[in-house]
Amino acid sequence: MRLHRRTLLSAATASAALAGPLARAAMPQKFTVLLDWFVNPDHGPLFAAKYIGAYARAGLDVALIAPTDPDLPPRLLAAGKADVALSYQTQLYLLVDQGLPVRRIGTLIDKPLNTLTALGGRGITTLHDLKGKKIGYSIAGVEEVLIGTMLKSVGLALSDVTLVNVNFNLVSALQSHAVDAVIGTYRTYEDIQLAQAGLNPVIFLPEDYGVPPSDELIMLANLKALDNPALPKFIAAVKEGADYLALHGDAVLAQFLKDNPSLNDRLDIASWHALPGAFAADPAKLDAARYTRYRDFMFAAGLIKKSLPLDTYAVEIKA
Repeated sequence: MRLHRRTLLSAATASAALAGPLARAAMPQKFTVLLDWFVNPDHGPLFAAKYIGAYARAGLDVALIAPTDPDLPPRLLAAGKADVALSYQTQLYLLVDQGLPVRRIGTLIDKPLNTLTALGGRGITTLHDLKGKKIGYSIAGVEEVLIGTMLKSVGLALSDVTLVNVNFNLVSALQSHAVDAVIGTYRTYEDIQLAQAGLNPVIFLPEDYGVPPSDELIMLANLKALDNPALPKFIAAVKEGADYLALHGDAVLAQFLKDNPSLNDRLDIASWHALPGAFAADPAKLDAARYTRYRDFMFAAGLIKKSLPLDTYAVEIKA
């Protein structure tokens, strides 16, 4: 699981004679985005949109805010405390099932990033080698279903392994031999971290073992605010950012690291360079078949109580 911002306004010498009402009309609209967690390379298009002035051109004063708790953004959004919140496609169905008035309006990362990972040299080279082993996880329910689905694809069951809740200490649990494999590592982060440490990660992709592909990082809006004219402007600005990032990744990275010096390290830089192919080229586009398929997967697994129409979960915002 797994975040910020801005604008450019230049009123060169906007005459002091500007009437109050006209001046107010020229002010950009404040727009709050709650990130899914701490600032990290996953948010490249959001930063790129800031750096090239896309938000300002859209008339938006965008604040990108990292939460103190990753569970808070969708709930604050539902309470009307933000315009957009970042979340995950898998989480979306659970939120709607709980009655939260949220809808997917855009996609930031349209590829799944999570993996089931073991370490080389421990006798695990295929998924079937996990029989009799310990698998660490962080999120009860969802990750147990993912593990069970993957094991079933190779003729195993959850009863063939021991599940261990390691919270979010995935890497340390592997390194300390507390578990033999973990689920929830990212192919663009923890798997890179393990490789950089010389631990030779053995990576299994859920979508190769029966789990339907999903969008990793999505943008949510409040159901009651879907007619907010600022939403399509924001989505269009994010697309500008994604387009620019695809062509000028190094330039955006330089500014990103200047703004976030704590991320100027080997791992985060490698993560940045691993992400470009994962960003949605068209953030507004909704893959209806993908969202329907994943809804059916969640319902069949008993993770959600109801199988609702597609527009109960996701919509495509039109300019």
